[in-house]
Amino acid sequence: MNYKLAYQLGFHPWEDAEHHAPFVEKIGDLFDREEAGREAPCGRALDVGTGSGIWAIQLAQRGWQVTGIDLVEKALRRARDRVSEAGVDVRLVSGDVTALRAASVGTGFRLVLDTGTFHGLTAEQRTAMGQEVSAVAAPNATILMIAWSKRHRPLIRGVGQSDIEAAFPGWTVTEAGASGFQAPKPLDLLLRPDEHWYRLHRQ
Repeated sequence: MNYKLAYQLGFHPWEDAEHHAPFVEKIGDLFDREEAGREAPCGRALDVGTGSGIWAIQLAQRGWQVTGIDLVEKALRRARDRVSEAGVDVRLVSGDVTALRAASVGTGFRLVLDTGTFHGLTAEQRTAMGQEVSAVAAPNATILMIAWSKRHRPLIRGVGQSDIEAAFPGWTVTEAGASGFQAPKPLDLLLRPDEHWYRLHRQ
């Protein structure tokens, strides 16, 4: 998907997930699991493909030290406005998820969040993203990733668990259930997202 064009057109239906109760409940449960037994600050978190920073802000409000990265400058401008309005501390970086070290995002991330980036990449880009995330993540890190199932559809064809495992050797990958998000009509009929969460834990 061309996210730069999408933001230029004002087309960003994925932001609706913030107001979709089943999705919010599911992502909250996943965050709760990662925070169990910890007191704030919870550690360093990286939001890859942060977009307008919705979930980066949520993580910061929950006590994480958050960095968000995205290639789309208009999305980052929206994120900066949201961060300022929320009154939280989120570091926003302009850069490519396949070149995290070049973007100087830092290292030692205990949590990496991907709410829709990996499943839209080419096989080569997925490998590069896996290498880069592994390079900046902490030894005991967790990745929470949304991925659409493989299917012939426009824009995003999706990935399977085997694609995730191939890009992240050294990580244990488990499916964590359906996201609960319902795309608005008629996009749901056109794209048929079949969206699932995956949890990756570094071995």
